[in-house]
Formats: sequence, C-alpha cells, structure tokens
Amino acid sequence: MLKVLDHLEEWLIAFLMGGATVVIFAAVVHRYASGIPWPMLQDWLLTVNMSWAQELCIYMFIWMAKFGAAYGVRTGIHVGVDVLINQLDDRRRGWFVTFGLASGAFFTAVVGTLGAKFVWEIAHTDQVSPDLDLPLWIAFLAIPCGSYLMCFRFLQVGWTFLRTGALPRHDHGHVEGIDEVSAEDLKEGAAR
Repeated sequence: MLKVLDHLEEWLIAFLMGGATVVIFAAVVHRYASGIPWPMLQDWLLTVNMSWAQELCIYMFIWMAKFGAAYGVRTGIHVGVDVLINQLDDRRRGWFVTFGLASGAFFTAVVGTLGAKFVWEIAHTDQVSPDLDLPLWIAFLAIPCGSYLMCFRFLQVGWTFLRTGALPRHDHGHVEGIDEVSAEDLKEGAAR
C-alpha cells in the first residue's frame, strides 16, 4: 500500500498541470479564433461557451498547491527554518525536529478535520460554482484531502527520523529519472 503512495503527489500534480495546460490552451485558441472573420467557423465558435475554463483551472491549481505542499514535506523542500536547530547537539536537535514534525502533523490533521467538516456541511446544500455548476463541495474537497496527505507525510518523515535520524534532503542539482553520465561515457559518445 505504501509503495502506491510513494509518488502519488507527482502523478496528481502532473495530471492536474497537464490538464490545466490543455484547458487554457483550448480557451486561448478559442478566444482568438472566434475573432477571425471566417464565415461558418466563426459563427460556430461563437456558440461554444468556454467561460468555464478559468474557473476549472483555478480549482486545478488549488488542488496542485495542496498536493504540492505534501510533496514538499515528503521530499524535504517544504519551508523550514532550522539554522538554530542545526547548531544544537544531536539529542536536543532530535527533540526539536521530532516536536516540529509532530506539530506539523497535528496542525495539518486539524486543518484536514475542519476542512472535512466544512465539506460535509456544504455537501448538504445546493451551492454550485458560478461557471461550471460544479457542486462546491468537490472544489473544497482539496482542503481535507491535501491536508490529510500532508499529515501522513509529516508522520512518515517523523517515523523515518525516529528510526534512522535522517531527514529528507532535496538535491537541487539532481533530476530524478536522468542517469548520471560519467566523463568516460561522454568521451565514448563524442568519439562515435
């Protein structure tokens, strides 16, 4: 089960980003093509309603932000101020790191629970979004889903830290999926 969750955020963010790109591209092409005086095509394009595209992309970016925060916790790129904590001895540093991770888990669990309560309440109303006519609880579902996933990632990082003493560190110079190429491999490729 945990193997499935290893790259959940990347898949969701990539899907949402790709979808938002396609929607925005289609809306922009529609907007500009509607202004070109092509007799039958312009008449047809003016009947197509693309006003929902902006609202959909806003919701997609909200979901991306919530899952992006969980990704940040998992990979060690989430915002944190640890300059003073890193100056402490290992025992005290460990206590502060554990406290910080537990606090993050608690906070995101509270936000997730309050968000779930809000979604439950709004799901029992007839409120819909202005352009999509989407039930608003679907848009607001990003709050509990993203917050609970972030809570899970705080607990996961905390558990790993308690067992190994290691925190995730993001290497800005490394791109996952690209193999390291040695100088010899480059010379061999250039010689061919």
